[in-house]
Amino acid sequence: MISGVQAHIVIGCGYLGLRVARLWRDAGRMTVAVTRSPARADDFAREDLGVLVADVTRRESLLPLSWLEQFSEDVAGLDTAVESLLYAVGFDRTSGDDIELVYASGLANTLAALGQSARRAIYISTTGVYGPAGGEWVDEQTPPDPQRDGGRASLAAEQILAAHPLGRSSVILRLAGLYGPGRVPHLDKLRAGEPLPVPHDGWLNLIHVDDAARIVVAADAWLAARESKSDGTPDGPHIFCISDGSPVRREDYYREAARVLGAPPPRFVAPPADSPAAARASANRRINSDKMRQTFAVELDYPSYREGLGSILRTRS
Repeated sequence: MISGVQAHIVIGCGYLGLRVARLWRDAGRMTVAVTRSPARADDFAREDLGVLVADVTRRESLLPLSWLEQFSEDVAGLDTAVESLLYAVGFDRTSGDDIELVYASGLANTLAALGQSARRAIYISTTGVYGPAGGEWVDEQTPPDPQRDGGRASLAAEQILAAHPLGRSSVILRLAGLYGPGRVPHLDKLRAGEPLPVPHDGWLNLIHVDDAARIVVAADAWLAARESKSDGTPDGPHIFCISDGSPVRREDYYREAARVLGAPPPRFVAPPADSPAAARASANRRINSDKMRQTFAVELDYPSYREGLGSILRTRS
């Protein structure tokens, strides 16, 4: 292990990743945001984050020597090691890339670039790795059966991490639907009393983005504590389902959003059968997050959609 400053690396510094980066930064951790956008790099630098411009689909841009050299320059010549890696890359459907290239091959490229320099890893996966459940509960013991490209690519990435040596010191977080400021769909239609192009039935599983960020930090701390134990032989990857544990039917979710907005009760129109909205609704599962609650010492600020929507929409109004 290289001695010196310990860096937390965030690959995918977007809606969730940036919040995690800020939490680590505010806790006094050296935190480096990896982005392929020079404009975003400038934004991150203004937030006192370290920055590396790289593209996970291009392995040469992730060469470990270029990482370590840039980090060392940023901290006045000190050697730097990677304390932890957060891989939270989202998929830009306008990019023209294949989703598996970004999720699975991108993670493989990152792990190859890191070599032996990282101590632990956190991979942001999705509950989309599970199949349709007919309204029943699923948890970490439920066999994966992804039906959509995103779930299949996420499961492939999980398997790549599990097969890598760093996987033994890793956590895989299977996130339910992420929501928060700017992430409540169909608000304009709700206000206008227009029909919503979503199924009214079926279960939604949610986690507020601020709670999710604190869970990521808690997962990293949990891994670090396991390392420090006298018998702390790595035995991961450890898989957790991440949700608020309060599934809600879609109709009730939008009714509550309309109530908080002071809008008319929602009306629904069936989306096209081949649409993403219809595909998501067909999963119809309820996520059990008991393992998360029992393992990580995090009290959710938004234990259900009611608290979350109230905070988001009252602030927005």
